[in-house]
This record gives sequence, structure tokens and C-alpha cells, in this order.
Amino acid sequence: MKKSLIIIGARGFGREAYNAFDSFHRDDDEWIVKGFLDSQKDILNGYSGYPPIIGSPETYEIQAEDRFFCAMGDVQWRKHYVDLIASRGGIFTSIISPNCHIERNSKLGEGCYIDSDVYISCDINIGDFTYIFRYSVLGHDVEVGHYCHLGAYSFMGGFSKIEDLATLHPGARVLPHKIVGRQAIVGAGSVVIRNVPANTTVIGIPAKKIVY
Repeated sequence: MKKSLIIIGARGFGREAYNAFDSFHRDDDEWIVKGFLDSQKDILNGYSGYPPIIGSPETYEIQAEDRFFCAMGDVQWRKHYVDLIASRGGIFTSIISPNCHIERNSKLGEGCYIDSDVYISCDINIGDFTYIFRYSVLGHDVEVGHYCHLGAYSFMGGFSKIEDLATLHPGARVLPHKIVGRQAIVGAGSVVIRNVPANTTVIGIPAKKIVY
């Protein structure tokens, strides 16, 4: 029996996730793409070449062959919809590019997204439902929590750490041994030279706390 991929969210990242999966699995007869779950039934109007919206996450009846991927860029909404589907017995899958590079002893959790041209060095732990986008680089012994988001061109130096639900926007850099706390946000292009407390937004070079 083929596995049926269902993508939660048919908006921008949902379409990107579908294109990535289609590219990575085009010649794989183990999978079919069943469609999207989205509460806005007309969200794909004006777009062509995508599978249908087959229901909403709140009401969809899960089948034995279903495998889910949660296409939510915002980490809070990602956790919300993962928890919603998992509570009803849904099983999640990762989308991992064959063109990424993962070194020895590095481990990925459940439901991750690893884009093309990502470099993951050795002895790294990456938590569940963490998404890492193109051209990001993770140095040796890095720790990445659950539900994290690393935008394109992110960098984490050796022994650095980001905790659960943290976000690095594109081009953010975390220097070696530094820690970005739970639910913290590092702005695009920022350089973290000191630890970032939980629930804090920092931006700039060097990265400093902002309130908005």
C-alpha cells in the first residue's frame, strides 16, 4: 500500500513543500500526494499544478495510509496543528532534500524539513518538527530544539544551541557556544554574540533586544 502525503496548509510554504516533495520523490512509487488540508477552500484559486484541498485540519478523518507534513512557517502555528493531528493518531513524515549534506552521528527528529544545499556537520542533534532552509550551515556539536525555524543562509557555530520554538530569520548567525532561548527570535542578518534569553526578540550586529 502506497503512503499518502497530506500537507497541512496550502499557502506559500505549503506550495513550496509540495514542490520540494515532488522534486525529491518524483520517481518514487512508494508515495502519492493526496492533497492539502486548509480551512480556506479557495486558497489555491489562481494557481495551477497543485493537488486539491481535501478538507480542513479540524475535520479531516485520518486514514491508515496517511502521512502528514505541517507546512507552517510560524513555529507556534506549526505546533498547534501538529498537536491537533497527532492527538487524533496522525503520523508525520519529514521532507529532506537528497542534496543536503549531513555528517556522521548527526540526528534528526520527526517531521523535519531540510532544504537543498543545507550543510549539517557532525555530532548534531536536531529536534522534532524543525525546519532548516537553503544554504544554512550548522557547525559541529550544535543543538537544535523542537519546532525551530532556521531561515535561508542561517549559521550556527560549533557547540551553539537554539531551544524549542526559536526562530532564526534569514542570514542570522549564532556564534560558537552561544544559546538562543526558548521562543526567542533572531532578526534577519543579525549576529548573536551573547546568549539570548527565552521569549526575546533581538536584531542587529551585534544582536540586541528590541520591543515592538
